[in-house]
Amino acid sequence: MARLAGVSRATVSYVLNNTSAVRISEPTRRRVQEAAKELGYVPHAAARSLRAGHSRMVLMPAPNVPVGPLYSQFLNELQWALSRLDYTVVQYGGVGLHGDEAARAWAELRPVAVLVPGGGLGPEGVHILKRSGARAVVTLGPERVEGAHALLLDHHGVGHSAGVHLLAQGRRRVGVVIPQKPGLEFFAAPRLEGVRRAVEDTDATVTELPLAYEEEAAARLAARWRSLALDAVFAYNDEYAMLLMRALQDEGVGVPEETAVVGADDLMLGRLLRPRLSTVHIELPSGQDLAELVDRVVRDPGGVPEVHEVLGARIVHRESS
Repeated sequence: MARLAGVSRATVSYVLNNTSAVRISEPTRRRVQEAAKELGYVPHAAARSLRAGHSRMVLMPAPNVPVGPLYSQFLNELQWALSRLDYTVVQYGGVGLHGDEAARAWAELRPVAVLVPGGGLGPEGVHILKRSGARAVVTLGPERVEGAHALLLDHHGVGHSAGVHLLAQGRRRVGVVIPQKPGLEFFAAPRLEGVRRAVEDTDATVTELPLAYEEEAAARLAARWRSLALDAVFAYNDEYAMLLMRALQDEGVGVPEETAVVGADDLMLGRLLRPRLSTVHIELPSGQDLAELVDRVVRDPGGVPEVHEVLGARIVHRESS
């Protein structure tokens, strides 16, 4: 490879290992990369880990609950940003693994960093991961975990934004859709509590509405809607809002005349409906910022764990409310 690129073996090593301590000109770097591509060179991950003293693997356990388009977009951005920093991102599909058992399974792969969505990881799990060589353990959830860096995702604000908006529109009998899908209570419960906080000390009421993500279930709820005497609904997210709004319209319930409807996530499809769907726009953390946090901790793992509140929520008022 060195002969083909017209450089020394040391230069090839510096380029392939992305060594920052030695300055390599961009034309030379390109020649080495083109030679490597021509020869079909593939880096040996284990050898590179031995030289560096740690792997470049960032492990991301697959969420145990269904994720929507918004979260999927965030994960794609994060993986792209980590790859730009020369990390290999591996998603771990450990169905049925929880807590310390999951942490032991992740530790077997010897990742340099672990990004844990949702809850379930405790202080002992963090200790297991760090003992196995993980320099950075970052959780994404509503609570921090001792020993781990944390991105706090507080979903109370999502429900609170919807509740405040509906009150401002003069609605006083608010239904809140609670998905009947195992695992989604992790997000739905704080959103419900956020709506309740918004109507505290007012004459408004909040009614829980369990709903499966099925046309038949939405039709059954819509059929008894007038008996519930509700004049507004916050439907957990845009997908549930669209499902219920269609069923209400089929039942002859006017939206927003009889019932205002608000979702969350601000999906494009909601803007194409008639009436256009009011929603809570959720601002997730930047994938680039999280990737830089991981890289910073990997380089200097001895610092105090950082805690960042990163979930923003604001209402987008459209015709459905």
